[in-house]
Amino acid sequence: MSARPILLALLTLLCAGVSARADFQSCLADLRREAAGGGVPGGTFDRVMAGVTPDAKVLEAQAFQPEFKTPIWDYLATLVDEQKVREGAEMMRRHARELASAEARFGVDRHVIAAVWGVESDFGKVTGRWALPQALSTLACQAPRRRDYFRSELMATLQIVHRGDLAPEKLRGSWAGAFGQTQFMPSTYLRLAVDGDGDNRRDLVDSVADALHSTANYLAKNGWVTGAPWGYEVRAPAGYSGPSGRRAKEPASKWAARGVRRMDGSAPTGDAAAGLLLPAGPNGPGFLVFKNYDVAYSYNGADSYALAISLLSDRLKGRPGVQGAWPTPDRGLSRAERKEVQELLIRRGYSVGQPDGAIGAMTRAAIVDYQGRVGLTPDGRPGGLVLDALRSGR
Repeated sequence: MSARPILLALLTLLCAGVSARADFQSCLADLRREAAGGGVPGGTFDRVMAGVTPDAKVLEAQAFQPEFKTPIWDYLATLVDEQKVREGAEMMRRHARELASAEARFGVDRHVIAAVWGVESDFGKVTGRWALPQALSTLACQAPRRRDYFRSELMATLQIVHRGDLAPEKLRGSWAGAFGQTQFMPSTYLRLAVDGDGDNRRDLVDSVADALHSTANYLAKNGWVTGAPWGYEVRAPAGYSGPSGRRAKEPASKWAARGVRRMDGSAPTGDAAAGLLLPAGPNGPGFLVFKNYDVAYSYNGADSYALAISLLSDRLKGRPGVQGAWPTPDRGLSRAERKEVQELLIRRGYSVGQPDGAIGAMTRAAIVDYQGRVGLTPDGRPGGLVLDALRSGR
């Protein structure tokens, strides 16, 4: 290739980069004007947004959301495993006073509050790595969808700083802007965060009491029914093709008339409105879900998430996990099993980083290569078939 086409290509890329930076700066100027109109001084905006540049990884994260793309058996296997249950029981013991006071104040089951805490941040250990001003401005200016939503969340973030609730450096969280030990969006923080430890501050980052009380307040405001169950596992009749889904509400007794049975064989009873949830289709486990399941659903807007909260709360009460079989020959793996996959790959010479049970790009690439070598579908999924093959020495 001659030098001229290469030079033209480089100039094209350079111009595109300059144009993108100019567009982002123009967007920031618009955001600054909007913030000023909402009462946030320009000085505050400049302090919070100093040095902010767009982050392409935020847009990549928006394109991949595990609640909607991960098979339900994989999602639950990592979020409701024995390790999480043990850790949850210990954290409930350690923070019994905070959980009891949140339950008494808002009428929300302490096990559910703890389950939200565990699923959202692994009990405060994993709260997110993105600086909210950068993540939210990237989404507000460049996201392929929901720009107005992220724009409003950035405005809420600026309000949090302007009011003196939290310093900018405390505002680190998920790619979408959720932050703190129970991952509130900034607008939710402004509406529903409460003081739980009596210091007249609402600190969801460093105060466990504030985070747990705020979560209980969120659930209560969204309709939590004190003393009522979220639901329970059921069996749908063989070949069932009737109504199903969280919103397909009928009295529990009507589901009994359709042949739905609890796991002990008894018929559902009562007039409480319930939906038959079949998250993996009619051949997988089923759940009869009530109002409190809908409240858990409101926290994140995904059935896999609401099931994780609900099932973890049951496990923290000492109840069994899912008893029905998921319709897959390739079972989901717990975090301990995923760590074992990484360790076994390392023994075979693969580079996957530090074995920690978190499956990143390096581990997936190693799995793809290994699957191809042993005749498995090279999809990079850390499932039971991969673990069994590794254990067998293949």
